[in-house]
Amino acid sequence: MLSFKIVKLDIFQSYFFGDVEFRSDKFKVNIQNQRRGKVLKLPFGIKPKNEKIVVRLTGSNDLFVEDYLPYKGESEWLEIDSDEITYFLADHQDQLDTIEIMYE
Repeated sequence: MLSFKIVKLDIFQSYFFGDVEFRSDKFKVNIQNQRRGKVLKLPFGIKPKNEKIVVRLTGSNDLFVEDYLPYKGESEWLEIDSDEITYFLADHQDQLDTIEIMYE
């Protein structure tokens, strides 16, 4: 499992943009609706056994949202395109502090 700490996440018109930390590295994160379909891109490569990966955002008081997203390779940023995650984040933006990527 990969665990990204949310450092900052700001809402714009229809998406969220901010910074995450993975171990000691900092990356940009972009979370938006699935205009181009569900997408997960990471700022580094992985070799998952399954095409779809569980992406979960968690916070205090057992608050979480998750979706199964197809891994689409590397990008400069952590990119998450999911209606379910984006809409939940709109209502709980300041309550979520971690992005978990779970794969085999």
